[in-house]
Amino acid sequence: MIRKIVFSILVCFSFSMLAQENLLKVDILTYYTPNTEYVFPTSKIVNSQTTETIRKNFLAVNLSQRFENAYHSTVKNPLNSAAHNFFGLGSISDVRFSLDYGLTNYLTLGIGRSKFKEMFDGTFKWRMLTQTTANRPVSITFYGNIGYSTMSTEKLYAGVVLVKKNEFHRLQYCSQLLIARKINEKISLQMMPTYVYRNFIKLDVNTKNFAEDKNGLFSMGFAARLKLSKKATFVFDYFYNASAFQNKNPLGYYNAFGAGVELIVRGRVFNFNFSNSDAILESNFMPYTRSTWLRGQFKLGFNVSKWFIL
Repeated sequence: MIRKIVFSILVCFSFSMLAQENLLKVDILTYYTPNTEYVFPTSKIVNSQTTETIRKNFLAVNLSQRFENAYHSTVKNPLNSAAHNFFGLGSISDVRFSLDYGLTNYLTLGIGRSKFKEMFDGTFKWRMLTQTTANRPVSITFYGNIGYSTMSTEKLYAGVVLVKKNEFHRLQYCSQLLIARKINEKISLQMMPTYVYRNFIKLDVNTKNFAEDKNGLFSMGFAARLKLSKKATFVFDYFYNASAFQNKNPLGYYNAFGAGVELIVRGRVFNFNFSNSDAILESNFMPYTRSTWLRGQFKLGFNVSKWFIL
């Protein structure tokens, strides 16, 4: 447990040290699309993406990590259980390493690897409209990703009988339309209609309404950014899943909600957050969030990045 905590601290420290180079000369916004209102000055909020794209010929190296639940009110001796796992810091729910490259000022391509479901993914982000004047009141960006699970066949089909194995079962997809507006110098808002599709799911039924799980899932996301000071900002995002199967399911499925603080340190933004989602990638956390804030099931996480010009 201590090794994992020390490793995470060292990773954060390493990114922080890397971020010191030329920071007095270059501001973080230099790495994003020029001549915009910067609705959100980073590429991620908590769980969700933002409308921002990486500037042309820049490479962003990203690390996102999510620990386990800090507390669980339904277990026996919940406080002792939480302390035993150091309030979630003793183990990791998910970690994602990714690279994003600005092909143009308005088109970003990326690749990533997640611990959750042992997933490799490719991402595509295209800014279609930029908020700049009264004639452009919002920024609109399309975001999509495709994931491929490398978990063992035994894990993939665990609990399933009489199914024909197929490599395409390992694929899942996510499409989002990100619509954001900077209201004023302190407040920015974003909405995110999202569709997730999984090629393979296990047949489960909600015993309360007898609704079956489906391959496709529509979710509506909302996010906000509130600037507290020159160096601190409060952010949150929430996704409502339009799923009869997940609605009050005794098996426990919940909508993802995350809240955090962005701290600007020498021109870079470090995001520290809490979320009930177990996974980081969009096509994973929307259909598979099994924890709820109402039972104290929230997890500490962080998002950090380092940029390079190629």
